[in-house]
Amino acid sequence: MLAAAAAPAPKLHAGTSIPLTQGELEEHWVVSGCKARLQDGVLELLEGNGLVRTHHAYRDFVLRLQWKPRRKAKYDSGIYFRAPLPPRGRPWPAGYQINLLQGREGQVGGLPGAKARPDLIAPGRWNQLELVVQGDRATLKINGQLAWNVQGLKRPWGYVGLQAEVPGGGPFAFRNVEIVELDHQPLLGREGFLQHWEPADPRRGECWKMDGPLLLCTGKRGTWLRSRKQYADFNLRLQYRLQPGGNSGVYLRVPRSGAHRGKSLGEPDAGVEIQILDDASPRYKNLKPYQYSASLYAIAPARPRVSHPAGKWNSLEIDCRGTRYRIWHNGQLVVEADARTHPELAQRRLEGYLGLQNHHEPVWFRQVRIGPPLPP
Repeated sequence: MLAAAAAPAPKLHAGTSIPLTQGELEEHWVVSGCKARLQDGVLELLEGNGLVRTHHAYRDFVLRLQWKPRRKAKYDSGIYFRAPLPPRGRPWPAGYQINLLQGREGQVGGLPGAKARPDLIAPGRWNQLELVVQGDRATLKINGQLAWNVQGLKRPWGYVGLQAEVPGGGPFAFRNVEIVELDHQPLLGREGFLQHWEPADPRRGECWKMDGPLLLCTGKRGTWLRSRKQYADFNLRLQYRLQPGGNSGVYLRVPRSGAHRGKSLGEPDAGVEIQILDDASPRYKNLKPYQYSASLYAIAPARPRVSHPAGKWNSLEIDCRGTRYRIWHNGQLVVEADARTHPELAQRRLEGYLGLQNHHEPVWFRQVRIGPPLPP
């Protein structure tokens, strides 16, 4: 199970790099059972026994961060990877954890060979950590030096989480937290958006433009944005931001025409739409359940409803495998539907284009990336 210390590090492939300590805490993390804050790029675990976990689950990735205990001695915390959600009534998951307990920093229980030398740690300073996870192998570097390189991972995917154990182990701080999703490719790049997207009507595409690193639909009348490639089974991740009263949507598996309403509304060859909406706006006080943000529009409502207020960034993850759709909104599973539970899905396309809707409302997108679907 233990690879030799001189074993070469796994070859990395290009992926999508996501900073996790920029912006506001809720943009990337779900907090349970504890108090945490993100201020000036530093994420601090302040009170309680609980977990600060990512919105998304990961298979193959690179995690880079710096960590520092606020206590000088008897400190304790941990970093979970490929972890399930915590069992009901418990603060922490039963997954792989890189220990940050004083004297055991870098050790992973239940993973033979995953134990770091004590001299790799710089007491009282910010310590750097780089974890590479690919397939059944994991490699850890601490302060630029190889700590271990092992095989034997059993769980194929899961969340990254920071363990708050403040009553016993004191407050902890993390900064420069970044994850590289090795199995997801960006759909917005340095070249702008036209490498991966095109206006469905080339004559009316001026409503779409880049706003720095962000893709902006200006709200002017115009066309929707269509992917240049077609997709069948996939995992799509993105963040969006709306103005008060904003409205948009994400089309999945649509034909070139963009049809997404279905046979009952005169579109027999149709994909689907995932709703994007400022739910809290008085404009939408009489919504049907399937019209709330992150719903599978006109098919399956999003529950629970976890939209962030207008002006804040929301994360959206859409996983498609055959007729099965799973949708996560701000880190919460809000839709799980297939043709058995929702027969309408049997009439929708299983392959087609992606689309971003122009509903004549300003909307911003960022961190748009796509990869293979998650395991069933």
